[in-house]
Amino acid sequence: MNTIDWTRDELVAYILLFAANSDFKEKTEERNMILSKVDKQTFQDIHDEFNRDNDYQGIKKITTSLEQHNYTKDDIDILLEDIKVLFLIDDDFDITEQNMYRFLERLFKL
Repeated sequence: MNTIDWTRDELVAYILLFAANSDFKEKTEERNMILSKVDKQTFQDIHDEFNRDNDYQGIKKITTSLEQHNYTKDDIDILLEDIKVLFLIDDDFDITEQNMYRFLERLFKL
């Protein structure tokens, strides 16, 4: 996978969907939070793509796109804060979400 033809908004939508689905339940609150970051059409297009991908494909797309968009440490920190807000939105930051957060934190800082 050499290039991904995503905008920054599409990348953010994909990452947040990836995180939201870490517990295999995409809650309404999580969906609404993602929709507050991107427009409805972007969300739907990326959601359709996300549903077609397996975890490996998703991780490769995320890392490739982060590199393509030259995400800085500050950009990564903002992204991680958005992910934390997403996980806390339902007042239940369970062990699965905690593990996903740590995984994404390590993945982004490679």
